[in-house]
Amino acid sequence: MADRKPIESWLTDMDGVLIHEGVPIPGADAFIKKLRESGKPFLVLTNNSIYTARDLHARLRRMGLDVPVENIWTSALATAQFLDDQRPDGSAYVIGEAGLTTALHDIGYVLTDHDPDYVVLGETRTYSFEAMTKAVRLINDGARFIATNPDETGPSAEGALPATGAVAALITKATGKKPYFAGKPNPLMMRTGLNTIGAHSETSAMIGDRMDTDVLAGLEAGMQTFLVLTGLTTQAEIEKYPYRPSTIVDSIADLVERI
Repeated sequence: MADRKPIESWLTDMDGVLIHEGVPIPGADAFIKKLRESGKPFLVLTNNSIYTARDLHARLRRMGLDVPVENIWTSALATAQFLDDQRPDGSAYVIGEAGLTTALHDIGYVLTDHDPDYVVLGETRTYSFEAMTKAVRLINDGARFIATNPDETGPSAEGALPATGAVAALITKATGKKPYFAGKPNPLMMRTGLNTIGAHSETSAMIGDRMDTDVLAGLEAGMQTFLVLTGLTTQAEIEKYPYRPSTIVDSIADLVERI
């Protein structure tokens, strides 16, 4: 295998890498501080489309992690970028929260339930049967089906919660139409993120805690991949996958000196 080029930019997942259940993972503050001091381009990514980048900046800052707004990239922002490229100034019926609706407003989309170009499904704490029924009927009438991310469950203090992928499966079952997922593991999210910071995949690295989203997305985008063992994927599970990360480390603390 050819030697990889030096890493000039970093992308890192948030949950399971930098924070866990609202608490910073040891070493996360040192990692972000070192990144900012280095001047290297970087992004903190999340498949969760609930929050705006500004919301996440404030939440992370309260935890002691100072990540500028422009260094946060969400599946909602990736979805909006995709739709702006595909059909500028379009319209959408949206199931989601402020992170998604704000991203779509910012690209000039009209949010409507009257003959929309797209049905866009994102994360929300209150999935409504009425809203899902409306989505099914609009898709049956010809609206294109987009979802922010394929995650079937999300974490909470009480246990797993049904997430976008699970609700998308319900709508698919009712319509026979599968959505286009913009978030990880779609390398689109990585490539649009890299474009926003002017980085190139050959000299970029992706850090994640999940083999099926973070590592796969980084691999397919042509980046070096680092798997940390502080999140969902365990050491024992790695061998179950037909691909491997470039490097496996215990936690983000092991990568501070790599910057």
